[in-house]
Parts: sequence; structure tokens; C-alpha cells
Amino acid sequence: MMKKILLFLIFAFLVSATKSGAQEIVKLTLDEAIELAEVQSPNALMAKHTFRASYWQYRTFQAKYRPSLSLTGTAPDYSTAYDKVWNSQFERWDYKASNTISNNAALSLTQNIGLTGGSISLVSDLTMFNDFENDTRRFITSPVSIGLNQPLFKYNDLKWQKKTEPLKYEMARRTFLYNMESVHQQTVSNFFSLAQAQINYQMALINYANADTLWRISQGRYELGTIAEDELLQMQLTWLNAETARKQEEMNLRNSEIRMRSFLGFSDKVRLELVIPDEIPEIQVNIDEVFALAMKNNPEIISQELKILNAQSNVAQAKADRGFNASLTASFGLRDQDTDFLPAYRDPNQQQRVRIGFTIPILDWGLGRGKYKMAQSGLELAEVQSRQAILDFQQNLSLDVEKFNLQATQVKIAAKSDTVAQKMFEVTKQRFLIGKIAVIELNNADNKKDQNRRQYISSLQSYWNLYYNLRGLTLYDFVNRKPLETDYDKLVD
Repeated sequence: MMKKILLFLIFAFLVSATKSGAQEIVKLTLDEAIELAEVQSPNALMAKHTFRASYWQYRTFQAKYRPSLSLTGTAPDYSTAYDKVWNSQFERWDYKASNTISNNAALSLTQNIGLTGGSISLVSDLTMFNDFENDTRRFITSPVSIGLNQPLFKYNDLKWQKKTEPLKYEMARRTFLYNMESVHQQTVSNFFSLAQAQINYQMALINYANADTLWRISQGRYELGTIAEDELLQMQLTWLNAETARKQEEMNLRNSEIRMRSFLGFSDKVRLELVIPDEIPEIQVNIDEVFALAMKNNPEIISQELKILNAQSNVAQAKADRGFNASLTASFGLRDQDTDFLPAYRDPNQQQRVRIGFTIPILDWGLGRGKYKMAQSGLELAEVQSRQAILDFQQNLSLDVEKFNLQATQVKIAAKSDTVAQKMFEVTKQRFLIGKIAVIELNNADNKKDQNRRQYISSLQSYWNLYYNLRGLTLYDFVNRKPLETDYDKLVD
């Protein structure tokens, strides 16, 4: 399908270039317009970029659960400051001038622990210290050390992200499909708006030609005395109105065509000629099937689930913040030093460190309790709003299904009415030419002809809008009987 679209665009460009500025007429069906809109319409491009942002947000979340390797260091760290040194002989602190330079590097491997919210790390450290005052150099090494940083009784952000982030990404996938169906609906709207404008202009040309012919015939009949002056004036007025309508519809056609060209990415060197679909799919959708598909696939359902999860997360955070909090930091490793590099690694000594910090709120004037109660109220509100949103969604969906199933009949009736009105006008016109009927009856038949043609186009537009609306709500192709899908990997290339 993509190759077909690209070949079509290349062909249109080459033909346009060889015409030396002449406009090229391009015929478009509704399906071809939809395919082009999926590739290059502004809304389709925005949908793709929105999905890409969500994709990289999800990749960022996944990275938090994977080990990270980093190299840190300082090279060099030069100092000529006065250092505070303990004088054991006189049992006092002395300040001595220093002239040192040190270089440090540390390689660390860190892994977050989603279940507890802590992290564990493996570190290897090397420092080279030069003291120019005493003309000494030492290598301080820590070949390996294991560290643990574990919050106690605190809010575990990683735990809640593991619940919400996969849902956000799934919602982004479904939202992209939903947005593409919105692009289809916008294409339908622009397509039939231009189609209506083209038909209105064609009818205006025909009406003007008919009015001009009838006006000339009426002048002859008036001279023969077969019609009265008021009928002659009526025909002249019809001719003048037809001329005004022709110019107005020509301007409306230009405006509609500019919007359609802009939406599909065509230049002003292209003139669009639309092929109106004369058939619609013979389908009737089942309300129970649509309900099941919508509840399974629609991104709005995931959105409501996320609202409740976020509210539950806020309650958990407020509850953790109001009580006793502590954190555990522990490390175990090997460490040594020497004036030479290799001996500094030969016989390292053990080193351990354990630290527990804590926070106990004693007096906060109800701040913690207030935040917790607010979070609880927020959760209850989210649950009520979610239930109501889903109920409203189901009720609106039921109405959409009824409208769609009825619209197919409306299209058939409108098509039949259009055919009858066209035939009735031709019969009335012939009767007028032989003097059997008055001008008023001819004008009425002419108006009905135009009105029924417009109603037919409008009914087609309503049908396709309702069809793509149902596809967007259920993310399901009812014609081919399969779920909507796309290649998400290509969207992020």
C-alpha cells in the first residue's frame, strides 16, 4: 500500500513538472484519499509523534529496571589549601599548608530493586594521591565493594510505576489507532465537503444553462403572446439568480479544494476531481459485540483504570509520608593502599559500613493527616467519576450503533430519491417546453432535484463518518472482521 501511494505521489509530481506550471487533474476515490491522509496529513503526523514520545517514555521506565554501568572520577584534583591536621603530641588541631594532587576513578554497576524500592551496587575504586610537600605518592584501592541503599517504610515509586507505565504504553498504542480513525473521519469530512462543492458547482452550471435556455424561450413565447409578463419576469429572475449562484458556488469550490489539497499535502499545481463512492458495505453491527470490543480495546477504558491507579498511588504516598520513615545504607568491600600500584591490590583489608537514618514526625499540626484524607477523597472521587464515565461511554456507544445501522437505509432512500427527483425534473422541463405547466412548477422541480442530490451526498458522508467512528471506538474493522493493527516498530524508526 505504501509503494502504491509513493508511486502515485511521484507520478503526480513528474506530470506537474513536465506541464511547465499547468495544473494536473488528479482523480481521487475515498479510499485513496484515506490512504494519502494516513501518510502525510498533519493530524496523522501529530499522532505518530505523540506515540513516539510515549514509546520513549516507556523505554525510559524499562531502563530503570535494568543494570546501569557508569564510570566517574576526577582528574586532577589539585589543592594548595590549609588542611586541618590532628597533632597527637600536643593533642590539638593544627593547620598545615598542603600541596597535593589526586586522581580518582570509580567503576560502578547499579541495579534498582523494584519490589523494595532500593538499589544494590557493585563498585571498584582507584585513587592516586601525590603529596608534593612530603614528596610522597600513594595508591588507594578498593578492588570491589558491594553497597545497599534501602528505604524503609517509604513510598515505593518503582512499584507503582510498574503498574502504571505498561498501562500508559498500552493506552498510547490504542490511542494511536484511535487517532488514525479520527484522521479517517476528517478525511471523510474534507472529501465530501469538496464533493458537495463540486456537485453544487456542476448543478449551478447546469441550472444556469437551463435558466438561460428557458429565459430565451420565454422571450420568444412572450412575443407570441403565449405567456404573461409576470411569467417572463419570473424566468428572468430565475436566470439572474442562477448566474449569482454559479459565481458563488465557483468560489465555494475553490475554498473547499484549497482545504483538501492542504490536508493531503498537494501543491496548487494539482486539481482534484473526486470519485464519489456509489456503494456502501452491507453490514449491520451487533450492539453486544460492539460493547465487548469497546470495553476490550478502547483507550478510554484504560484511561479510567489509570486514573484509579494514580489515585491509589497518591493514597499510598500520603500514608507513607505521614508515618515513621527510615533508610538503610550498608556496604562491604576490600580496601588497601601502597606507594606502588600493584602492591596496592595484593592484600586488601575488609571494610564495612552500616547506617540507618530515620524521620519521626512529632508535631505537624495535622499536615500529614490532611494530605492522607485528601488523597482518600481523591480516590473515592476518581472511582465515582470512572464509573460514570464508563456508563456515559456505553450509553453513547449504544446510540452510535443505532445511528449506524439506520444510516445504511437512509443512504438507499436518499439514492432513490435523488434518481426520482432527477427524472421528475426532466419530465417537468419537457412539459414546460410544450406549455403544459407554469414556471412555478418547473422551479419547484428544479429545487427538489438539487435538494435531493445534496441530501444523497450528505447521507453518504454521515454513513462513512459513523462507520469510522465505530472503528475508532472499538479498534475493529467490521468489513474485514479483524482488529485494527499497525507496525509500531516502523513508527519509531
